Amino acid sequence: MNRVKKYRKQKNLSQMALAKKIGVARQTINLIENDKYNPSLELCLNLAHALGTDLNSLFWDGDEQ
Repeated sequence: MNRVKKYRKQKNLSQMALAKKIGVARQTINLIENDKYNPSLELCLNLAHALGTDLNSLFWDGDEQ
């Protein structure tokens, strides 16, 4: 499970605002947040940068399951 939604909400960004920021469709953000789409490494890096975090925090690290 990823933490895209958690970080997006902390930044007070809508799915549309985040999507525009990184150049993807809003539906892509929705699919990523719901673990129905496996983003490319480039997209993961763009998400992490836009959300002010790193890949480990966003996708792998932490206690959340």
